[in-house]
Amino acid sequence: MTALRTAIVTGGARGIGAEIARGLAADGYRVAILDLLDEPGRSTAAAIGGVFVQADVGDVASARAAMAEAIADLGGVGVLVNSAGILGKGPLIDIDADDWDRVLRINARGTLLTMQSAAADMIERGTPGRIVNIASMAAKRGGAGEAHYAASKAAVVALTRAGATEWGPHGITVNALCPGYVLTEMGAATRSAHDVEAWTALSPLGRLGTPDDVAAITRFLVSDGGSYFTGQALDVSGGMVMQ
Repeated sequence: MTALRTAIVTGGARGIGAEIARGLAADGYRVAILDLLDEPGRSTAAAIGGVFVQADVGDVASARAAMAEAIADLGGVGVLVNSAGILGKGPLIDIDADDWDRVLRINARGTLLTMQSAAADMIERGTPGRIVNIASMAAKRGGAGEAHYAASKAAVVALTRAGATEWGPHGITVNALCPGYVLTEMGAATRSAHDVEAWTALSPLGRLGTPDDVAAITRFLVSDGGSYFTGQALDVSGGMVMQ
């Protein structure tokens, strides 16, 4: 059967997620945005002719209810993009259990919950599907000063590979993207002009990434051209990570 031209984008209210939602809508997908941010989420969804469902993806009941609502509204899900995430900063020695749980709850558990709901719908309908999880180059490099963030994104890569292995026989591909430094609202309060200059110098291309750089690879992975990619953690880092 043909994959459904419908997509759910978590964290789609702004930043990378919003750019992905806009790109998928331009490609002819009907898009549902799941986000905790109400007004920006509704605004972005309205601008692309999509739907918005408010959700805390790290909460089991909220995530499952929101996914069920979005899937029902779309008439089934063909694409899931997990872009919801939060940043954690601080020395490794100072991270306490609450800091750890807060970051892992959204970045890792949120990804697990939405993947489960999307895959269950795809398998029940017998339709192929695409899942793209936004991880980070921190998943591969580690992350001095952000160990809990790096660990959460490494978990996203592991979930991606498990999903690709288990759901491939159902025609579902699961991939992760590992962006480098992309200047969005997330983390804006923690960076300085010196940080931006230092990060830019890490790329052979001499620039930082943009949300569109990540959206472009996402759009490829969910297209027919990306049908033989699965279980991959693709770097979108301008050469900051090469592996």
